[in-house]
Amino acid sequence: MRILFAGTPDVAVASLRLLAQAGGDIEVVGVLTRPDAPQGRGRKLAPSPVKVAAQELGIPVLDKNPRDPGFLEDLTAFGAQAAAVVAYGNILSAQVLAAMPQGWYNLHFSLLPQWRGAAPVQRAIWSGDTLTGVTVFRITEGMDEGPILAQSTTEIGAHETSGELFARLAEDGGHLLCSAMELVAQGRAVLVPQEPGAFEVAAKIRTDDARIRFDVPVFAADRQIRACTPEPGAWCMVHSSASEADAAGVKLHVDEARPVDDVSTVPADVAQQLAQGKPGALVTSKKHVWVCTRTQPLELLRVKPQGKRSMPAADWARGAHLTPEAYCD
Repeated sequence: MRILFAGTPDVAVASLRLLAQAGGDIEVVGVLTRPDAPQGRGRKLAPSPVKVAAQELGIPVLDKNPRDPGFLEDLTAFGAQAAAVVAYGNILSAQVLAAMPQGWYNLHFSLLPQWRGAAPVQRAIWSGDTLTGVTVFRITEGMDEGPILAQSTTEIGAHETSGELFARLAEDGGHLLCSAMELVAQGRAVLVPQEPGAFEVAAKIRTDDARIRFDVPVFAADRQIRACTPEPGAWCMVHSSASEADAAGVKLHVDEARPVDDVSTVPADVAQQLAQGKPGALVTSKKHVWVCTRTQPLELLRVKPQGKRSMPAADWARGAHLTPEAYCD
């Protein structure tokens, strides 16, 4: 079966490579990806990770927008019978969906029907889910509502970030997608309608959403940080003192943190400061940085000051001129 692959970011590359190497009843005859986009400080146009991989594999690429003139003609010129989709990033019209005789099949990073939408991995972590997975379903006009062809599950690690979980799911999902497309090619695909009901939607996480809240239990702050790492990046404003001159604060990204479940593991004088600190209060030692929350403290392990590279939190604190009144919000 001749297959078109549609995808854009890094998370889609594993699936493309696995499908291209699958052989058997599958032949990837073309790749659909988003147009080159400005990147970096120079804002120079750069190809998507999927386009780069397709060029390395010698697969023809179509990087037009589906609304561009001539798009449908270019798409059908591949002669593909079905399409495999991973994080393509554009909505496909009914006319485009009809262009594949055997359908479009999407790899989604959740156990549908839970977490339909743009940020399923991040929302699963933020909500405290312990189990997630990947789903291959046939695309219909409704958002992530099509019938399911295949699913697999995995546990979410206690300290796993969305970036780490994405990497695992991308590899697992690539293998599942290959198996699913083999079933389609062999005429053995069994499509099961999604369970009806009201399920949470995985809304996109924006920069403002990633501002860390410390007036919550420590587990909630930890989940938020892990869900927003690496994108869009969890952050807070650090005030090195309580003076009016420092009211604006300085932006600090938190790349890694860990709840302190047992305060008896920290020195007695530090434990006393942490017990007395209000949510957001900073407490430091030579090798550690803690932030108070509504419950137990949160230890900052790696941070990225504005305009600098990621570094151990203790190294940052030594150069930040923090006073005993320092806090973050």
